[in-house]
Parts: sequence; C-alpha cells; structure tokens
Amino acid sequence: MPSLFTDRRNGASLAPYESFNLAVHVGDNPQAVHSNRQSLALTTASLQFMNQVHGDDVVEITELIDDPTCDGLITTVPGLALAVMVADCIPLLLSSATVVAAVHVGRRGLVNSIAIKTVTRMRELGAGQIHAQLGPSICGRCYEIPQDLCDEVAALHPLAASLTDQLTPSLDLPRALIADLVSHGVTYEASSICTMENSEYFSYRRHNITGRTAGVIWL
Repeated sequence: MPSLFTDRRNGASLAPYESFNLAVHVGDNPQAVHSNRQSLALTTASLQFMNQVHGDDVVEITELIDDPTCDGLITTVPGLALAVMVADCIPLLLSSATVVAAVHVGRRGLVNSIAIKTVTRMRELGAGQIHAQLGPSICGRCYEIPQDLCDEVAALHPLAASLTDQLTPSLDLPRALIADLVSHGVTYEASSICTMENSEYFSYRRHNITGRTAGVIWL
C-alpha cells in the first residue's frame, strides 16, 4: 500500500515549528499549516486528519469529514488517505489488501490497546493479512518517566520497561507495541529513528511546544 512519513526537512527552518508542521493546535501560523497540508494532499488527492486525544476511539472514514475526535482512522475507500500526527508518539500505519488504518500510539494508547482495537475492526471489515509500519518515535533510552508510572505500564506490557543511558526508568513503546502486534498475527517493519535524538523530526520532549509530522497511508 502507498504510504509515507513526513519530517521537518520539507521546510526551510529547524525552529520548533517554523517548518513542515501539519498541526493547527501548536501556535504555528494557520496559513502556513494549511499550505503544508495542501502540499501533502497533492501526493494523495484526499487527506483525512483527526483530532487526537490519546483515547481509544477508532472511526471508519468513507468520505472526507471535519477532523473526527479519535486516535485511529480506518478506510476501505481507494484514494482516501488517512493521516496520524506525532511528535514522539508512534505513527502506526496498518495495511491489508482492502483495508488501511492510521493510528496514534503513545503511552496511553499502548495501555488502552488502540492498535489492537484497530486491528480487530479492520478484520471485521474483511482485512486478511495485516502489515504494520511503525514510523519514527521516541526510543526507550530517551522516554524517561517516574518509576511508578513505568511500573504501571509494565504491569500490562512487560516489554515496555526500559532504562535511559543514566539507568533511570523509561518506556520503550515501539518494543511493547511490536510484541502486541505480533501476538495478534500482524507482520511489521519499524523505523530505528528516535524523534528526540534526531533534529529532523519534531519532539515534544525536546521542545515542548513544537510541530507535528505525519504518517499517511491509502489504498
């Protein structure tokens, strides 16, 4: 299936959000964001975004609508592209012969099983073998969190528990998500790029107020 992941190099600047930012909620120039979205849409013709809230709602899209509040988009309509925006979370793209999906997976998304709920919905819509693409996201060395929060997530996803280079508690979200997907019969490929370490990507951990890149997929 055709798909892509954007980065910040599409713009002329590496300032926190004065480049190829696709988010309208981070204080960037609305006209610049609209222009960036139009530029990206030229690649796909029709491009559906969502209002992401770290929840577990998945919305099936049959035509372009105002951005729905959800963290997963699914479509069976050829040519209708789905976008997930991130700045450290995992942009997850799922594909099969007849169904595709774009999913926003952060710490809360891992805990509420948004990815597996999307896989289940895809199969209800007739998807056969499903393949996952995990785009650039923060790595286990960089996602430092308090020990109690690490223990809370690891209780549900043991492979999420990790350590920083300073041996403080952290989370390895991609490793845990991959294990989840494989356990549900999903094949995968995963980027090794860490968004916090690589300045060509937006990172909430690095800048706090920052832009968003996107993962996009379509039939």
